[in-house]
This record gives sequence, structure tokens and C-alpha cells, in this order.
Amino acid sequence: MRRNSHVRFWSRDEKFENDPSTITPKRTRFRKQHRGRMKGISYRGNHICFGRYALQALEPAWITSRQIEAGRRAMTRNVRRGGKIWIRIFPDKPVTVRPTETRMGSGKGSPEYWVAVVKPGRILYEMGGVAENIARKAISIAASKMPIRTQFIISG
Repeated sequence: MRRNSHVRFWSRDEKFENDPSTITPKRTRFRKQHRGRMKGISYRGNHICFGRYALQALEPAWITSRQIEAGRRAMTRNVRRGGKIWIRIFPDKPVTVRPTETRMGSGKGSPEYWVAVVKPGRILYEMGGVAENIARKAISIAASKMPIRTQFIISG
């Protein structure tokens, strides 16, 4: 065995930092996190605050930064000029992936992508300044990009 073969250095230019479309934290206190649990319902972020229409999660899941971005793009493309869109979730949890065909041991894998932990009741997107039929159509397209069941809700 080579000397110091167990020492791994972390480079700044990893996959998720090179892609400009993905939403990632600017800096984090720790590089890796535990997976955790998704039990219970969302007590925070479960009310419409900014817009009039919203997309609400009905199931617990990890939603990746790519999925969030895909939903945002679909909504903005659909409403064109009018209206404003708010993203109410942020991917702040790094997910590590081990290289394929790696033997047991040798530590935890390197961070590959970022996820937002979403519980039932959480508002994912909000929209305002458009008619209800346009908002319903745009939000349903964004809902099809999500890996969970969602519902369209109206404030008031």
C-alpha cells in the first residue's frame, strides 16, 4: 500500500459547482451531512406568503436542485412576461455518492448534488400577478417535474 494513500484532498471545482443552472449554497459550514429522517408534517413554510397561487407538497421527499430549477424554468416559460414567481425551498443538504464498484470501508463518498428536504404541507412555488387559469396551467407543468404528489392552492 502506498504511503498516505488514504489522504484525500477536496477540490473546489466539483461537478455541482461547475453547472451554472443548479441552485447551491455559496458556502457551508460542513461538507457532508447525515441523511436524517423525514417524519411528520411541515410546520414552517406551509402558508402562502408572497403570491396568490401556490404549489404545495403532499408527500415527503428530497427534491434536487435540478428538479427545482426545471420547475422554475417551466413556470417562467409558461407565464412569459406577466407575473412573478417565488421559489420557497432551497437545496441546502449535500448528498454524497460512492464511486461504483468500491469496496466496503474507505469512508463516505464525495458530495455529488444538493437537495431540499420537503415534508407534506410545504409550499414549493408561489405565483402572483397572473390570471388563475394561466397560473393553474404553469403550476401543473411545474408539478409534473416534481418527484412527489402536489396540489394547487389559492390564498384567501
